[in-house]
Amino acid sequence: MVRIPVRAATVPDLVAVEAIYAGEVRQHTASFEIESPDLTEIKRRWVDVCDLGLPYLVAHLEGGVAGYAYAVPYRARPAYCYTVEDSVYVAPWARQRGVGLALLRALLSGCEIWGARQMVAIVGDPAANNASIRLHEKAGFRSVGTLVGVGRKFDSWLDSLMLQRPLGHGISTSPGHPRVPD
Repeated sequence: MVRIPVRAATVPDLVAVEAIYAGEVRQHTASFEIESPDLTEIKRRWVDVCDLGLPYLVAHLEGGVAGYAYAVPYRARPAYCYTVEDSVYVAPWARQRGVGLALLRALLSGCEIWGARQMVAIVGDPAANNASIRLHEKAGFRSVGTLVGVGRKFDSWLDSLMLQRPLGHGISTSPGHPRVPD
């Protein structure tokens, strides 16, 4: 298998990120967004992730951005500060080539370094997104439940599957403080 280079995303990468995500929003049900965000909004989201010190990554293949992944805090309340939620998207032309797994493994590592102890993946419309479920299972996630009919897109009620994976010591030891900006 070819080694997939993964690195921190930069501003020039965001054009490709926006294009990958726009296709997902407009044509598929992994994301429950209805309108795809423009490049300005994609950049704002990237800045928000980077300002928290969390990873926002891109993978390169054949000279282009083949996919991207990032983590955000799972919820805003202080008790959730050790839990992050991931997002991983792969360009259609790069699927089934190891891009998603390379991104997710790098993301897991970066979030452990940051100080997170749990990662949550929320897969929209699991019936149509088996590849995302398999990707997360390969990376050690396990299913922890399904939220039934919590989204509506393309005139259909959609479920969300929640998966979870411990990071580092998980809940076996007392945590330090996750890295947060001053």
